[in-house]
Amino acid sequence: MSASLERFAQAKLADLDAAALRRRLAVTVRGPGAEAEREGRALVSFSCNDYLGLARDPRVVAAAREAAARYGAGAGGSRLVTGNHPLLPALEARLARHKGKEAALVFGSGYLANLGITPALVGPRDLVLVDALAHSCLWAGARMSAAAVLRFPHNDVAALEALLEQNRTGRERAMILTERVFSMDGDRGSVPEILALAERYDAWTLVDDAHGLGVVEPGERAPLEMGTLSKSLGSYGGYLCASRAVIDLLTSRARSFVYTTGLPPASAAAALEALTILEAEPERAARPLRLAQRFTARLGLPEAESAVVPILVGTAEDALALSAALEARGFLVVAIRPPTVPAGTARLRVAFSAAHGEAEVDALAEAIAALR
Repeated sequence: MSASLERFAQAKLADLDAAALRRRLAVTVRGPGAEAEREGRALVSFSCNDYLGLARDPRVVAAAREAAARYGAGAGGSRLVTGNHPLLPALEARLARHKGKEAALVFGSGYLANLGITPALVGPRDLVLVDALAHSCLWAGARMSAAAVLRFPHNDVAALEALLEQNRTGRERAMILTERVFSMDGDRGSVPEILALAERYDAWTLVDDAHGLGVVEPGERAPLEMGTLSKSLGSYGGYLCASRAVIDLLTSRARSFVYTTGLPPASAAAALEALTILEAEPERAARPLRLAQRFTARLGLPEAESAVVPILVGTAEDALALSAALEARGFLVVAIRPPTVPAGTARLRVAFSAAHGEAEVDALAEAIAALR
């Protein structure tokens, strides 16, 4: 009975190979600073989302170690059963304060957070509008809600308003899903304009701040502020910051929260310590964007809006070739291919960290200029 399954998998793999879209895991050992090692080769990594360089910070590592020794390696159960160890409410209080919200809820990952938030708030009689370039998990959560789901062109507020004008009537509730920093393009979402539009049409805005926290900290806040602990905070997990009533509702209704084991104590402690460092060291938080802008200036690219800069290549084959050429020169810059990005827009996604030095940034820019 498994022969047909094997034939199916082999055929699909052959198709992926033919299109240069097959993905493979590569063991990577992260070292101090921006160092990485693959197959025994030392590289400077520009493909890591540890934007503030906190994942290996001794203070963060020590906090994780102490928490594991005190509370154990795992949470032991879902948070509503036995897995709500004391570090999680403490982390939620700190996240809420940082975001200027009444409360927060920590999930097992950012993906789990977005799978749970939208379906807990809207359903079949409702409307969800999603930016065309929103992350896969925002789309997944929207579709799981069973609401009517509409796509609006990336950052096109006029098109979003037209969709609201045409489709809001007759729908009990409406949500708008966008990102503060788009993970593959590095540009910022039109959050202030969207919030103003949402107010006029009584729509609830969910902003995914996974790639903005600690790097892009604007004043405007959405009713639903989601993010991760795994990027700027160097740990693991996801969260939502919102009103107390919304958080209390999701504690009972977000299935990806209710039916998932709680975050390990070490991850919560690491995120708590990293958030303390983020708030106490503004220069560290400012560095990734400054380095990204140094890089775009040297290559004559549009000025970076975040710590992420895309180098558009086109075909998956060409993106892989450029990535391999850079690796041969000592840089780890992974190729991003469809379906993560639209067909014909394969790219290198360059991510900058407070751990990078100016000389490393300049050397990468020189290497890319020489190879393109």
